[in-house]
Amino acid sequence: MLKTVKHIGEQTVLLESMPGIIASAAVVGPKEGKGPLGINFDEVVDDPLCGQESFEMAEHMIFRRACEKCIANAGMEKGQVQALLGGDLLNQIMAASLSARELGIPFFGLYGACSTMTESLLLGAMLCDGGYFDPVLCAAGSHFCTAERQYRFPLEYGCQRTPSAQWTVTGAGAHMLARGRGKVRIPMGTVGRVIDLGVTDANNMGAAMAPAAADTILHHLLDTGRTLADYDQFVTGDLGAVGSRLLYDLLGKNGVELSGKKHTDCGLMIFDKDQDVHAGGSGCGCAASVLRGYILPNLEMGHWKRVAFMATGALLSTTSSQQGETIPGVAHLVVLEREA
Repeated sequence: MLKTVKHIGEQTVLLESMPGIIASAAVVGPKEGKGPLGINFDEVVDDPLCGQESFEMAEHMIFRRACEKCIANAGMEKGQVQALLGGDLLNQIMAASLSARELGIPFFGLYGACSTMTESLLLGAMLCDGGYFDPVLCAAGSHFCTAERQYRFPLEYGCQRTPSAQWTVTGAGAHMLARGRGKVRIPMGTVGRVIDLGVTDANNMGAAMAPAAADTILHHLLDTGRTLADYDQFVTGDLGAVGSRLLYDLLGKNGVELSGKKHTDCGLMIFDKDQDVHAGGSGCGCAASVLRGYILPNLEMGHWKRVAFMATGALLSTTSSQQGETIPGVAHLVVLEREA
């Protein structure tokens, strides 16, 4: 088997040029704007429909606005961006595809469910590091109303939500990567495996995703020879309260004692407990917007030096659910380091 200096262990890649995040932007809905991070987002829309005729088109508008604001924050024109990597939760990633059509940027459409933000960052950093595209725009978004209609029940149905249910974030985040530049760099990342422990409840995404999160963390530590002490924080994307507790249990059984002192979850940060979101937030837009509104500022201001950022995705579809399939999970990890 061919050995490369850019691949260590089973699942981890090294990025020698250390691509960095040179600009970011997040656009969120009104509920997210009322949460504890609301002041940190670039735009809070006051209408979940964004003046459109459907929530699906509103999701597309939010995705496109996040991309446009990120490009502007980077001091660039659209024509200077060499590639866009992104996705969402709609069938055939419609929000991202329509946005790419209007932006006119060469497009890689991705679907990793709620793991799409770290999937795009990892692939984008590899493209930059390899010298193929530079700069690269990475984006992900979601919308509460479209996710409920597609994966669960239309809002008009008035179905009562279970305590384990999470609230899909209405929002999008976009992040510009460039080779060898930026205050926050990506020196390595770990590609996740698809893990399925037999969860079938579409209202318990945390339980479906936690096994994949644990698997990725374990492989990252094994591949790199690092321990929890080498990181200021492990930040997951969408596990919420239920999934976070399961993550601690699964890691503990493998001798890794992660806890709330070293771990935070985007789904537990974006909303207040009194906002009636049950187990927390989720969706592609959750990790994407919290990266802009919380993680990057903490790194840039020096509160953290090194973070393992890992968005988690539940790979179900309307078809698989209707056919009684279980819900596979995946989690991709990127290391974020503050440039000294």
